[in-house]
Amino acid sequence: MPSLDFELEESRFLSYHDRHQQELQAACAAFRALVGAQVARPGQVEISKVEGRVKDRDECIRKFSRKYRAALEESGTPYEIRDYISDLIGIRVVCLYEDELEKVADAVKALFDVIDVTDKVSDVEGTEASFGYKGLHLDLRLNAAQGALPAHAAMAPWAIELQIRTIVQDSWSVLDHKIKYKKAIPGPLKRRINVLAALFELADREFRQIRDETEAELLKAPDETAEAAADAGTRPPQQESAMGSRLNAFSFLKIAQHFFKDFVFEPHKVDSFVDDIHAWSPSITRARFNSHLRQTIGIVKRYKQHFEEQNPAGKFNPYTVIRHCLYLGNKEVFGHALRKVSRTSFEAWLNEQPASARDSDKKQSQEP
Repeated sequence: MPSLDFELEESRFLSYHDRHQQELQAACAAFRALVGAQVARPGQVEISKVEGRVKDRDECIRKFSRKYRAALEESGTPYEIRDYISDLIGIRVVCLYEDELEKVADAVKALFDVIDVTDKVSDVEGTEASFGYKGLHLDLRLNAAQGALPAHAAMAPWAIELQIRTIVQDSWSVLDHKIKYKKAIPGPLKRRINVLAALFELADREFRQIRDETEAELLKAPDETAEAAADAGTRPPQQESAMGSRLNAFSFLKIAQHFFKDFVFEPHKVDSFVDDIHAWSPSITRARFNSHLRQTIGIVKRYKQHFEEQNPAGKFNPYTVIRHCLYLGNKEVFGHALRKVSRTSFEAWLNEQPASARDSDKKQSQEP
């Protein structure tokens, strides 16, 4: 029964929190897994992390006292503290870019009914003299269809607050919470904090623009795979620069994604692999790289099948295929693309193949 007796309501809430602690923890873990699986589905945005927590009971009391108690008691409105704690269970999704906040929100709305939305971006930008962290907060409850599923029984009784932030916003929020008594901070210090907040915001914007320009560069990269290689032979590395632009991460991706359409090439691995290729052949062009793959991939794919039949636990991913293609394309230049044991095994298999089969594979791999 609601009342205006704060000490009574505090005692009731603390008891309620203690009684349901195990249920809250189980529900929090289930919500974290459900949200994580939903935002990680193909076609969604790239997520940095998904985490969850049950709000500390004393922090709940402090939040209620800070935000609601005075107004409720002033108006004579009886209350139960738990009705005002919408973030008893909190789930946080951290994405990479600010324009992905709404995409994450849209993804989870397929599972949840939205009780309330707090747009921290708009709140902060709409208050000229304030500072704080940005992000998108949604109060959610499983929709009827999801709540009725037996697998969701632990979650159905509870609402959650979902916080969606970028990595930069999440970093700022950690620092922001360390600045205590913000209303009492002198004006000069507030201005310095505002400058710092602006720098974080600028970082968010710059990361997004760099992403957009990087994607534009990838789109501009010539599609070498659309044309047959002009020269099916091999040239010494010093002559390759005459054949076109030097291979870089963008043109590598353009070519590699043509040959391996279903494989996800992670950016940091692409950079590292292109560095390796440059170490073997410093002046290699995108045309020469494409030519090596076109001429040899048929043979290498047959070897891959043989290798996996002989080594069920062995790994032969697209990077391994490309290494073998480069080696087969020019063994002198790309001798270090394969380790000795891999070279020995590959050469032994090649020597077992009839010349007619090797020629057939080479011809087929060059066809558009």
